[in-house]
Amino acid sequence: MDVELGGFLSQNSTYDYDDDYEYKEESERRGSEAVLIPLLYSAGLIVGLLGNALLLVVLTLKRRWWSAADTVILHLSVADILLLATLPLWATQAARPDGWCFGNALCKISGAVFHMNFYCGIFLLAGVSVDRCLSVVHSTQLHLLNKPLLVHVSCVCVWCISLLLTIPDWVFLIAETVASQEKTLCDYNYSGSGTNWQLLSRVCHLSLGFLLPATALAACCSRILLRLQQRSGRLLKQSAGVVIVPLAVVFLLCWMPYNITLIVDTFSYTSKEPHGAKTENSSLKRALMVTSGLGCVHACVRPLLYLGLCGNFRKQTLALLRCAPVEFRGSLWDLSVAEEVQPEQSHEQEKLKPMRSVECPLSADEHTQKSPAEI
Repeated sequence: MDVELGGFLSQNSTYDYDDDYEYKEESERRGSEAVLIPLLYSAGLIVGLLGNALLLVVLTLKRRWWSAADTVILHLSVADILLLATLPLWATQAARPDGWCFGNALCKISGAVFHMNFYCGIFLLAGVSVDRCLSVVHSTQLHLLNKPLLVHVSCVCVWCISLLLTIPDWVFLIAETVASQEKTLCDYNYSGSGTNWQLLSRVCHLSLGFLLPATALAACCSRILLRLQQRSGRLLKQSAGVVIVPLAVVFLLCWMPYNITLIVDTFSYTSKEPHGAKTENSSLKRALMVTSGLGCVHACVRPLLYLGLCGNFRKQTLALLRCAPVEFRGSLWDLSVAEEVQPEQSHEQEKLKPMRSVECPLSADEHTQKSPAEI
């Protein structure tokens, strides 16, 4: 009886377990993204639409005049609603195994709206911070803020500048099938134009759209805080200039991770090595997806900030929910409702001061005239 010891002991072929492990890990990650991202975008869509719709109703219902702050709030709310309208498209791309199914036109529009929301938000907040800094620190105010039409024209100019900065989205965004992920994605494609256009668009976004207005925003807010620390008056601390500080801080906290990741991704193109380039690229793509979702969350947070900070908006919202007729002359951006009464009271006190100053000398003259007679 012959026994062959060759069999499986003589086989030299090996099995690569790493590829199978990476495949299972990649499939599990895609499955978790297909569930978590649509849930987060759906929750953000519901909360954001309800908050911004309530904000628009409060702004437009029974208001006789518009302040400059109300006009800025209106344009910011419109930008947030446009961004929220694109969230179902991104959620569908993450949930579907086939990926993007809405064509190239909606792909370009969705990407452009995403960046327009960022540009409009940071430019308008930077403009308001400059005005608040001038009024709080230097006790001056821009002349155009006294004319509502000029404020609307300025906001429209901000929209036009934001539209110009989104030209790379209209040109290079395309819905195409990615071979590595086996699905169609709405992503940038610079393969036909080279990396120079990609670097140019990144530099324009980071310098003109982020670093320059963010520096102005941070400088003005720091000046406002330093000035408010020097003046401890209660009326000054309740002024509308304080509202811009938490709004700017929350905006930068939501959008700064995306722009920092974009800076890292931009530098990776110039210093990319052949070894490990695929892993670095996939990790940065995942980081950009997460941080861009954080930027979309800001569209839901802004109405909640107005509700917590602005006393006029909070009181008018409660009156609207109770179906009670309420009208305000002040701006919704004011911290306290009492600010609307304080200027009128101070104006009446200034009118009473000359009357009292006139009455006091008369009483003194009468006393001096009566005293010799009595003597």
